[in-house]
Amino acid sequence: MAQEELEIEISPAGKVTVTTKGIKGPVCMEYADLVVRILGREEHREKTAEFYETAETVERNVNVKQRR
Repeated sequence: MAQEELEIEISPAGKVTVTTKGIKGPVCMEYADLVVRILGREEHREKTAEFYETAETVERNVNVKQRR
């Protein structure tokens, strides 16, 4: 199984770009939704080719810690 990753880039101007890698099927949108909740906004969303691939049944655990 490929490793699942979220690639997060923040430009000097503050624009945030998030790309999912190795996350097949619509479950990638759940990760995108999580990032939107953390950031509090969304400007644009595109589906990757992996969105259209068959997802494996995998138990996922996501831990998020917010620091200020």
